[in-house]
Amino acid sequence: MQRKIKAFEKLLLIMDDLRSQCPWDMKQDIHSLRTLSIEEVYELADAIMDEDWAGIEEELGDILLHIVFYAKIGDEKGKFDIASVIEKLNEKMINRHPHIYGDTSVDTAEDVKKNWEQIKKKEGKKSVLSGVPNSLPALIKAYRMQDKTAQVGFEWDTKDQVWSKVVEEIEEFKVEVDNNAPKEKLEDEFGDILFALVNYARFVGVDPETALERTNKKFKTRFEFIETNAPKPLEQMTLEQMDKLWNIAKGEE
Repeated sequence: MQRKIKAFEKLLLIMDDLRSQCPWDMKQDIHSLRTLSIEEVYELADAIMDEDWAGIEEELGDILLHIVFYAKIGDEKGKFDIASVIEKLNEKMINRHPHIYGDTSVDTAEDVKKNWEQIKKKEGKKSVLSGVPNSLPALIKAYRMQDKTAQVGFEWDTKDQVWSKVVEEIEEFKVEVDNNAPKEKLEDEFGDILFALVNYARFVGVDPETALERTNKKFKTRFEFIETNAPKPLEQMTLEQMDKLWNIAKGEE
């Protein structure tokens, strides 16, 4: 524990030095750091997908630096400091885990999640969905909204019911396509398909964001194999020729 405390203390001292001596660090504010912070989180997500533990360690460090940076700016403005950030986090964690720090009993992870939603309402959250950031990517946002509303009983009973909804939405989309519906209507109906598929994935225990990213990585690897092994420019090849290379790449995975 002492090693961890010393390491964190050194980081705080380094941030003090950077903020007072480095022209770039002195220039930054919460707005200029925002997009950089988002980038760092995505870099961490990439490392996690690849199970790159060295990369995860490095990216966690970058994110921690940003947390300390925001806290330093907050301290300069008299709004908060790193101590108050941690203290509020500690208080929140204790309050939201009454099954550890209180007398509440839980049996499963689902029980814990339901308790969280009840506790958040007591803390003043106006809606079950208030904790879902507006800027989340749409696929993740759909999953989080469905997961949160399920904690208060807004949920199908069986996976067959959920799948029936997927089929229903696909059929409705097909009707609109056949009727040459305007783009906005097609987007609405296609969005309903995606939302229903996300719900089905959640219902059967699949993270749709992770699943889609795995498919993206497979597609990228296979197509790059085609590019590398193509006997001539892709523009001069037929789809059938490219598909043969695709299947070779697939077989080598």
